[in-house]
Amino acid sequence: MSESYPRRDQARGIWKINDITKNKKELGTYPSGATRGVVCGGNTPSKLDTIQFITIETTGNAADFGDLTVAKTYPAMGQVSSFTRGVIAGGLTPSYVNSIDYVQILSTGNAADFGDLINNTGFMAGNSNNIRCVFGPRRLSPGGASNVLGFINTATLGDETDFGDATANRRNMPGASNNTRGLIFGGEESSTVNKIEFLEFASGGGTTDFGDLGGVCQDSGATANNTRAMNMGGYYGGSAYNNIIEYVEINSLGNAVDFGDLSIAKKGSTTGLGNKVRAVSAGGFTDPGVSNVIDFNNFATRSNFSDFGDLTVALQQAGGFSNQHGGLQEFQPRAPELYSPTGRPIASGGGVGDIGMYHGGGGANTNIDFIQMSTLGNSTQFGDLQTGTQYTGSCADATRYVAGGKETANFIEYVTFATKGNASNFGDFAGNNERGNGSSNNNTRGIFQGGYGPSSFINECAYITIQTIGNSTDFGDLTVARGSCTGTSNSTRGLAMGGATPTATNVVDYCTIASTGNYIDFGDLTTGCKELGSCASPTRAVKFGGRTESSPNNTNEMDYFTIASTGNATDFGDMAAATRGASGVNNQTRGISMGGKTPSNINTIQYITIASTGNTTDFGDMYRSAGDGSSKSNGHSGLS
Repeated sequence: MSESYPRRDQARGIWKINDITKNKKELGTYPSGATRGVVCGGNTPSKLDTIQFITIETTGNAADFGDLTVAKTYPAMGQVSSFTRGVIAGGLTPSYVNSIDYVQILSTGNAADFGDLINNTGFMAGNSNNIRCVFGPRRLSPGGASNVLGFINTATLGDETDFGDATANRRNMPGASNNTRGLIFGGEESSTVNKIEFLEFASGGGTTDFGDLGGVCQDSGATANNTRAMNMGGYYGGSAYNNIIEYVEINSLGNAVDFGDLSIAKKGSTTGLGNKVRAVSAGGFTDPGVSNVIDFNNFATRSNFSDFGDLTVALQQAGGFSNQHGGLQEFQPRAPELYSPTGRPIASGGGVGDIGMYHGGGGANTNIDFIQMSTLGNSTQFGDLQTGTQYTGSCADATRYVAGGKETANFIEYVTFATKGNASNFGDFAGNNERGNGSSNNNTRGIFQGGYGPSSFINECAYITIQTIGNSTDFGDLTVARGSCTGTSNSTRGLAMGGATPTATNVVDYCTIASTGNYIDFGDLTTGCKELGSCASPTRAVKFGGRTESSPNNTNEMDYFTIASTGNATDFGDMAAATRGASGVNNQTRGISMGGKTPSNINTIQYITIASTGNTTDFGDMYRSAGDGSSKSNGHSGLS
């Protein structure tokens, strides 16, 4: 009987169907076959209609693929392809054109007409995942620059549609992407810049600051796998073409880091190609002259590039793409121990999500912690917020954790559960809530409830759509203006419990998350509490501890409600110690209290089974002592 090998590095036998399924869904080591990198057009300096290709897993010279519909240079620079189809957009023929060509990557033959861009353009950034290609910002003429972003859906034919605007008019820069983000490196505004910006494929809208290159740079190449993006060569520092390579981790934020050098000194205007393992640079400008050199390295290896082979003709400023670049998620082998909190791809969604996150607290700090809720143990650092904070709120769907408020700055930031790293900007907190808001959410919408305003307690509630980057929007009002309340939810109802008016209140009110409007009275806590925590199953909500008006103020009491009905709270049991400022996180069966004050900050983590009643049980310790933080999970009761 033939052997079955469920890992790429053991793939010598026959793969069983259940092993293929397991590896695609859980391990990410399913072999994906050969990757084709395609180079289109360019100049020698004469403009070319040449299309040529390489197999990225091997080394060797490029082979003829076919021809473009017209000879051109300066098409979209970046990864603009799906698994099956590559796109060549815009360019100089010698005038700037708006035509879009396409090819079927795994075939050979001449390019065909796809549609038209919004305007005649060239040397614009290009980014894509398997569904959408986004172009821009862009060069409209030999001197003109534009901030226009547009997109096409790769599987169809048609014209470019508006996507939004970049932060400035900009030209002469490449793009590189994973399946959620497109990055744009350097370029020219009124002068050459060192900016790195990003866009989100799913949301539309403009670009957002990511960090900086090591120097001002234009006319570079770029490539990416699903975790790391590289900027290669270019006119660097405003003085000369260079062989510098820098990289960033795509799902984080920050400045680029030195990777190594291209194999030819002073190489710019190169074409970037890649698959999940290898980064490839093809051709480029060598000042003077152009190059036919193809060189490569592994994304995971910080060192100089090595010779791969030669193009069919020396060229620069060509378009390029592959059928396994970073924007194409399926079949990509991962190194989950490097990026995933659990060391492997994570489960997510109602009933299965297992990552509980906690941010801020213990003073205005940037820490983000996480735990695996189904096990017992200590928390681990996930990454950092950009903004030090406490007394702010959080919400989450199955893939994204969002923190927001105005405690030290007006901010909303997010991280992706599956990838450890620092938070990215989401938008602005548009309400008057300065701090002390509770929060609740379902699969799509997160609500920040009440808080302290500039001079008083407020009843305002604001919401976001979790998968859409942007500012918060007014939702409605609480029944009582208050801060330091807590929020929890199932997939239908959001609850706001307790809080300060400024005295501790026992008010509990609720909303229907899918609608907007004012909250409705639900019932009362057994005791008026502020600075309390909470958790919920799909049927029951539980509050943790808090601060009362009666000495000694901090309480260890837990109450519970049945979410689908209305009415007053019932006693649930006791926490291990009288605690205020704890934050609750949960899956659909287990409620967990993290941190708090007794009165000093503590690192205690304790848990309950929500469907029963009784006292808390020790879970483990946070790696730091913190109170007044906020938490949510990727498997909470709001996720159906």
